[in-house]
Amino acid sequence: MKRVHVLVEGQTEETFVRSVLGSHLASRGVLLTPILVATKRVKSGRKFKGGIHSYGQVRRDLLRLLGDSAAVAVTTMIDFYGLPRDFPGAASLSSAASSMERVSHLETALSEDLADPRLLPYLSVHEFEALLFAAPEEVEQTLTRPGLASAIGGAPGVPPEEVNDGEDTHPAARILSLAPHYRKALHGPLITSRVGLDQLRRYCPHFSNWVGRLEGLVD
Repeated sequence: MKRVHVLVEGQTEETFVRSVLGSHLASRGVLLTPILVATKRVKSGRKFKGGIHSYGQVRRDLLRLLGDSAAVAVTTMIDFYGLPRDFPGAASLSSAASSMERVSHLETALSEDLADPRLLPYLSVHEFEALLFAAPEEVEQTLTRPGLASAIGGAPGVPPEEVNDGEDTHPAARILSLAPHYRKALHGPLITSRVGLDQLRRYCPHFSNWVGRLEGLVD
């Protein structure tokens, strides 16, 4: 088995990597180990995990994981929406660029900052909830909110990863405005497991490309 560390932003991503993505890749010889970003460490050694407030948190943890020579790769699952302003490449982002172009720019800048060929950066466009938009009907059924599917489906032909990322229109905000009982850590992995990776990949090309890169580690 090829060991891969996955630095994740929160418990939702941790569960998704372990139960949905991990089982798929394990069958192909890749063992994923999700690790939550440590937000703070105190003298006692205790760590507080989840949430990203500065790039320093991410950089510190990635360097630590890259120090494990037994890992063939280290990757990330972090939301593009709400990234800290000191993230590599953030200062030179073009407002005229598409979402995919901006994410690609940031992922490249992260790779260049750490300069380790084993690092495979991945930023969710715009956030984890975009994956749920690959199956609006499943979101509606799970959250028992009739009409939710048509409300969050977006414009015809617009991929889930291209959904607007405004303060009130990013994917999670759209779901919460209609289903306030939505709980990311509970419903996110549940919905994606019901939808399955094939459909997630079909509608979310940036996500699919990342999964393909991880699958390719066994070659």
